[in-house]
Amino acid sequence: MISRTRRDLLRETIYTFTRWQVLALLLLGFSAGLPFLLVFSTLNARLADVGVETATIGFFSWLGITYSIKVFWAPVVDRLPLPVLDRLLGKRRSWMLLAQIGIASGLLLMARVDATAAPTMMALCGLLVAFSSATQDVAIDAYRIEIAEPRIQAALAAAYIFGYRVALLVAGAGALYLAEFWSWQVSYDVMALLVGIGIVTVLLVREPRANHYAAAKDLAEAVERETLKHAHLSPRLARIAGWTSAAVVGPFVDFFGRYRDLAIAILVLVAVYRICDIALGVMANPFYLNFMGFSKTDVADVTKIFGFAMTILGSGLGGVLVVRYGVRPILFLGALLGALSNLLFMLIAQYPPDIYTLALVVSADNLSGGIANVALIAWLSSMTSAAFTATQYALFSSLMTLPGKFIGGFSGIVVESFGYDYFFLISAIMGIPAILLAWYMLRHGDRLDALAPANEEGSEGSARQSS
Repeated sequence: MISRTRRDLLRETIYTFTRWQVLALLLLGFSAGLPFLLVFSTLNARLADVGVETATIGFFSWLGITYSIKVFWAPVVDRLPLPVLDRLLGKRRSWMLLAQIGIASGLLLMARVDATAAPTMMALCGLLVAFSSATQDVAIDAYRIEIAEPRIQAALAAAYIFGYRVALLVAGAGALYLAEFWSWQVSYDVMALLVGIGIVTVLLVREPRANHYAAAKDLAEAVERETLKHAHLSPRLARIAGWTSAAVVGPFVDFFGRYRDLAIAILVLVAVYRICDIALGVMANPFYLNFMGFSKTDVADVTKIFGFAMTILGSGLGGVLVVRYGVRPILFLGALLGALSNLLFMLIAQYPPDIYTLALVVSADNLSGGIANVALIAWLSSMTSAAFTATQYALFSSLMTLPGKFIGGFSGIVVESFGYDYFFLISAIMGIPAILLAWYMLRHGDRLDALAPANEEGSEGSARQSS
């Protein structure tokens, strides 16, 4: 009986991770991760290399705001069909393709702009890349949720994270190597060509069969009727009011209407789940270099190369665990491991620097982070409605990082006032709310399953997540 159960688990795992959706999300993850560093650290390195003033380089960091405010135009991606492309490719693929064209065009322009002579033009080209990249993220997130049943969302998340991480290596180290041996123009031209991986993927994959319009259409018609009755507007303006309400208000009405008293707890969990991880990340490199005294090479070897492998391993392990045990138990496990791994940093801060101990702690941290990220993405994906997928997930993804980034800004003050050991203790304590809320969601699993929308892919059906 045991061996049969193990064979069934192995067979199910292999079947899950070899489905075409998993390969598609791996390639789309690469497409999503490629532009990110090209408008952040890689761009900063380029600007510094060609002699742009440090103050000006600082202003370029504002390009990153586009990723944090994508929720504001996510309703357009959810509700607006693109002329011609929508008929040829469908809603999700058409928006992904348009965004990829914007990314490739922006990178080609950035390759040819002299940043020292025309920094404003470089910033505008970078804005085109960042805006298109954030739009692509919205479309890919919606596509991932709609293309398969909740049961394999963790596997899709693991594949997406793997592709995204590989792209970060290519756009980071790869772009720097190309610039060193050839030029920045060649580097950005090659990156623009690599956008073609995402374009080919979009042209080959299948469009989801989810009904994007049902609930939103009902809300739009209701608003239109009330507007015509009481606002004395023309029918055309009433239709615009109805469409806008369905696109902007509809996702929130749907979410709070479905989850009712659980809605606030869900959003708070999303907001606090990664706080201890993000807060630690801000001070990680100063801790390694300044406090522990490791060399830059040691830090790169352990945290970038070895840490990359551990994150991928954690993501894959998280996907397997969610398939086997369901998403909410692993969501709780990820929250618990995240806080405990921060305590390991407090422990090594008490002893002389040792590269093997550092590797062990970084392994535990990245492994737990990979498990937690996959579980969180899979859980959030299961709660979005097919009528408002892009907007609702954009809301979740914004909440995932904004509180952590805000609190992380005070991490330096905490270190200066109390030292690194107390900082790591405080960061671990900040993980307690996430642990308690994840446990609360685990205890209310049956209610959450009953309230969850049915995001099906037509004939492939759906499966409830185990609690």
